[in-house]
Amino acid sequence: MMSNTRSEQELVRIEKLSELRQHGDPFPNDVVVTATSERVRGNVDAEVELDEADRKRVTLAGRLMTIRLMGKAAFCHVQDRHGQIQVYVKRDDLGEAAFERFKSLDLGDIIEVTGYAFRTKTNEPSLHAEKYRLLVKCLHPLPEKWHGLTDVETRYRKRYVDLIVNKQSRDVFLARAKILGLIREFFNSREYLEVETPMMHSVASGAAAKPFLTHHNSLSLDLYLRIAPELHLKRLLVGGFERVYEMGRVFRNEGMSTEHNPEFTILEFYQAYATYNSLMDLTEELIVKLCQEVTGGLKINYKDRELDFTPPWKRITMVEAIREFGNIDSSISLESLDGIKRAAKVLGFDGIDSLDDYGRAVYEVFDVCIEERIVSPTFITKHPLSISPLSRASADDGRFVDRFELIVAGMELANAFSELNDPFEQHRRLEDQLKAKMQGDEEAMDMDEDFVTALEYGMPPTAGEGIGIDRLVMILVGATSIRDVILFPQMRPLT
Repeated sequence: MMSNTRSEQELVRIEKLSELRQHGDPFPNDVVVTATSERVRGNVDAEVELDEADRKRVTLAGRLMTIRLMGKAAFCHVQDRHGQIQVYVKRDDLGEAAFERFKSLDLGDIIEVTGYAFRTKTNEPSLHAEKYRLLVKCLHPLPEKWHGLTDVETRYRKRYVDLIVNKQSRDVFLARAKILGLIREFFNSREYLEVETPMMHSVASGAAAKPFLTHHNSLSLDLYLRIAPELHLKRLLVGGFERVYEMGRVFRNEGMSTEHNPEFTILEFYQAYATYNSLMDLTEELIVKLCQEVTGGLKINYKDRELDFTPPWKRITMVEAIREFGNIDSSISLESLDGIKRAAKVLGFDGIDSLDDYGRAVYEVFDVCIEERIVSPTFITKHPLSISPLSRASADDGRFVDRFELIVAGMELANAFSELNDPFEQHRRLEDQLKAKMQGDEEAMDMDEDFVTALEYGMPPTAGEGIGIDRLVMILVGATSIRDVILFPQMRPLT
């Protein structure tokens, strides 16, 4: 929206645009770019071996980021998708009228430059301009050169400005794109099929979370934005696709923090004839590869702590983690509800005093008191059945399921389990979830009768996993807030 309140600088720029309109279209769209800043830098040594007349003339386009006038000449920097290149402009080459128009350009303007590559006396690869053209007038001053755009909220609200002036932000999202590409290569090479499943569901299920509600006008139907693609992906296992994966957005109507955004990107993948142990191996292999490709090594300095991704990673049950990371004395048994409550007291946590569910108590103690203490990658296995309605029960102890979470830097990065494929047991557990919802649990799942029917056709023994892409990117690029790795994080509207 055009602002009614303009600064003096903005008014000057708008006046310049008005003058340009009097001489033709100020927004030409006939540009033919023949080189990038990267190409000019890469070819400069070969070009300087030739006489100026024999050097190849190239055209590049980009945003004017700096300008330094020197009487009858000027130096400027033009920024394109590969970075910046210095451009040398001389009055004798452009002509006096064109040079005067050049001097009236503003930082942020998008220009086209044609010329040849050379090195300056300071040996900087540059483009000697023989002609230029203004393509787009920038109507707002850019943030001051030496400080960039430092206000965090403004960076999120005006990501487009952040990307113009902050190279670090551009590098983060280039790295994110590289990570997504590497993930696809990893799964495609292992015969996984990339699929797309619905973003709007008639049943809120697939994960324990409060959903967002929307409405389908044509069907006159209330729907939920998906909280997970899990149940649709499992239907594909029933249909015979034995290895599937999907990367996409999910929506959970929960709080916001530096580690959580209600709209986030998840990778979910499922493999028939595999167990959760198989996926621990696969996850370790995937993230080790990403670390090496993105950071060049397996040790990452993150929030002033060293994360060592050198395999093999620690594997420990949730109960064992409470004892080890909580420094719980061996005299306290963690195999009973009373023992877990005693451990909670040692940890200064009184949030489970009223619970009568052993599994829920174990999970709450781990979630509140232990998870944040785990730094290097650790697989936390054997989760309580009572908080895992879609997981296969452990054969050796029915109170737990064959499930793991990968914890890194105090954050959950991945959640996986051997899938429950008994339709009758699944129906019973979803009924329990429905009862919990009726009693006020807003995160409990709904009953999905069609999913249970799909299981009745037979889903092979399967293991499945979800990985939080945003948190994974955070760690690999060293970002301290999830909003730093989401291009357009949700913000409260300005009033």
